[in-house]
Amino acid sequence: MSASPRRAPAWIALAAALALALVPAAAHGAPATRDVLVVGNNWDGTADIVDPRAHKVLTRLNIVPDLAQRRAEIAADPVALGFFNANNLLVGEGHAQYVDDAFTSPDGRLLYVSRPSFADVIALDLGTRRIAWRVKVDGPRSDHMALSPDGTRLLVSASLAAKVHVIDTQRGAIVGEFASGDQPHENNFSRDGTRIFHASIGSVYTPLDLPELDATKGRRYLQVVDARTYEILKRFDVGAALAAHGHPGMSAAVRPMVLAPDERLAYLQLSFLHGFVEFDLETGTPLRIARLPLSAAASSLPREAYLLDSAHHGIAMNHDGTKLCVAGTMSDYAAIVSRADFSHTILDSGRKPYWATNSADGRLCFVSASGDDQVTVISYADERVVARIPVGDHPQRMRAGVMRSEFLPAPDDAVAPRITRARVLRTRSGRVLALRLSEDARLRIAVQRPRRGRWANVRVITRTARAGTRRIGLGRLRSPGRWRLAVSATDDAGNDSVRRLVRFRLRG
Repeated sequence: MSASPRRAPAWIALAAALALALVPAAAHGAPATRDVLVVGNNWDGTADIVDPRAHKVLTRLNIVPDLAQRRAEIAADPVALGFFNANNLLVGEGHAQYVDDAFTSPDGRLLYVSRPSFADVIALDLGTRRIAWRVKVDGPRSDHMALSPDGTRLLVSASLAAKVHVIDTQRGAIVGEFASGDQPHENNFSRDGTRIFHASIGSVYTPLDLPELDATKGRRYLQVVDARTYEILKRFDVGAALAAHGHPGMSAAVRPMVLAPDERLAYLQLSFLHGFVEFDLETGTPLRIARLPLSAAASSLPREAYLLDSAHHGIAMNHDGTKLCVAGTMSDYAAIVSRADFSHTILDSGRKPYWATNSADGRLCFVSASGDDQVTVISYADERVVARIPVGDHPQRMRAGVMRSEFLPAPDDAVAPRITRARVLRTRSGRVLALRLSEDARLRIAVQRPRRGRWANVRVITRTARAGTRRIGLGRLRSPGRWRLAVSATDDAGNDSVRRLVRFRLRG
C-alpha cells in the first residue's frame, strides 16, 4: 500500500494563489493586444486597421465576405431591393453603404460593424476573418453604434424604425431597445456606462431644406436614456430650445456630439450649422454657439446642396476638455477650437471631412477625408497636421480600439513606403515633382541628365514628407533636352521603396 501524499500547509497554498494573482495577465497566457484605429471604408466594404502611432495601415479587412449571398437575398425581395436602391441614391451618393460604424471588442478578438445597405450588424472574427454572428435590425437600414465600456452591449440605430437596438455582444442577439425620433442617428455611452446620450436627425435626404420647411424633416430629439432599464430620462427638442433663447430658425437635428469630461455639457453639431452648440444637459439650455468660418465655395452653396444637411459632421474633444476637433464637411477643413473662448485654428483636412475621433491617449485627432480617401492626423497641442494616411474608398466612421497582436503582421513585416504617383509639372516658379506617398517617408530625389552615355546627378534633393499628395520644387533647370528623376522613399525603419523613375524634357 502506497503512502498518501502530504498536504501542503494552508498558508503555502494562500501565498501561491496571491502570487499568481499578482502576475500580469500576459504571463497567464492572455493574448497581447495592440492599440489600433479602425477606419471604415463605407463604399469599399472594407476596414483599414491603422497603427495610431506610426500612422500606417497594418492590414485591411473585408467586411462583406457574404456579399454575394446578401445581394442575392435583396434581389429576390422587391421591397428590400427598392429600399437598397433608395439608400444608394438618397444617402450613399450613388453607392452601396457597406460599412458605417465599427468597434473592436475589449479583448481584440472581434470587430462589430453596422452595414447600412444590408440593414444588419455583424461580429467579424479578427483571427479567421469570418462572420461570427449577424443581427438583422428592424427596418431597412442600420446606422451609428456605441459600445458599452465593459464591451457587453452594443447599441445600433435602426434608421427607419425610429428605435435603437441593444445587442448582447456575446450571444449576438437583441436584448433591449428604446424609442427615438425620426431617423435615429448618434449614440454615446456615459463613461461609467449607466447612461446613453442619443440623437435623431430626421429626413436629411429630402430637398425641403429652407428654415420655414423645417417641420417636414420629422421628429428630432436629443435624449438621455437609462442604460440599464432603457427608460428615456430626458428628451430635448434642441431647435425649440434654441428658439426660446433667442436663436430662431435653427435645426433640431443633432448630428455628431461630444461630451465634456463632467458629462453635464454636450457640444452638438446641428444640420446646416457651421459650428456647434454648447448645451447644458441638466437644464436643457443652449449656452453658447460657436460659429466657424465657411470656405468661399461653401458660402455660395444653397442649403439644398449640403451633403445630407451636414454643414459640419464630426467632433471630438481632447481628454483635458480644453480643445475640440471639428470636421468642417462642406468647407473642406478641420478646426481645433478652444473650449474657453471658441478661438480656432483652421487646417487643411482634405476634401469632405466626415468624422473626427481621438487617439486612445487623447493627444491626436483623426479626421476622415472621405473625398480624398485618407485620414488626416492632427496634434491638439501643436494645432497642426502631423500625418496623412491613405485608406480605402470613402472613409467615414473611425474608432480607437485594440486588436490581438497575433492577428496583425509582425512589425518586421511592415510595408515600405510606396510612391503611388509621380510626375513633373510646369508652374510659374519652375518645375515641381508632384507625387503621392502611401506612408510618411524620407525622400531622395536625384535630378539627372544624360552624360557620356549614362545618367549623371545634377542635384540631389532630400526631404521628409508626410503621406498623401506632395509637391516638391526642383530648383532651376536651364538646359533643354532630356531629364530624369530617380525618386526613392525610406521609412523610419529603413525600408526602401522601389525606385521610381520620372522622365521629362525641357524645350529650348
